[in-house]
Amino acid sequence: MRIFVTGGARSGKSSFAERYATRLGQRGVYIATAQPFDDEMAARLALHKQRRDESGYPWTTVEEPLHIAAWLRDHAPEPGEVVLIDCLTLWLSNWVLRSEQEPDMERRVGEQLEQLAEAVGAYEGNVLLVTNEVGSGIVPEYKLGRVYRDLAGRMNQRIAGACDEAFLVTSGIPVELKRLAFRFDD
Repeated sequence: MRIFVTGGARSGKSSFAERYATRLGQRGVYIATAQPFDDEMAARLALHKQRRDESGYPWTTVEEPLHIAAWLRDHAPEPGEVVLIDCLTLWLSNWVLRSEQEPDMERRVGEQLEQLAEAVGAYEGNVLLVTNEVGSGIVPEYKLGRVYRDLAGRMNQRIAGACDEAFLVTSGIPVELKRLAFRFDD
């Protein structure tokens, strides 16, 4: 099963995804995409890891800031295993920052998005993907911010489309979106 989890910052997305994972398998593989570029981010990552360690659920952490599509393609799911990828918007930031000086950055990052969506769609195990809903706020002042926002919106649409379930978490309350989605009579 492929499960997409989105929401705003500090909305409870990661806690919900971790809790849901415990109902899908006996052990988890936590794909961490964040990179600790400063002390504050390192402290945040340590708190996330501490919460997982104290949960009583056996997590293995894999730090993979860029190549999660390849990881999914190369990883054969084991019985009782669930994979949690947290978070896609940090993964996207990593690619945007890595490619920002290239003239075809949007195309190159778009290719990475497509590879990820294909890998998610083909993955045969249980996987939860956590992301942020970044397009609900103000229009960014700078071009790179606008490009990032647009890429994040495209990414979230594409990955949610590849998933069986899609949750929006607001104020710690998860709502399953695909069951509520409007359907055109085509």
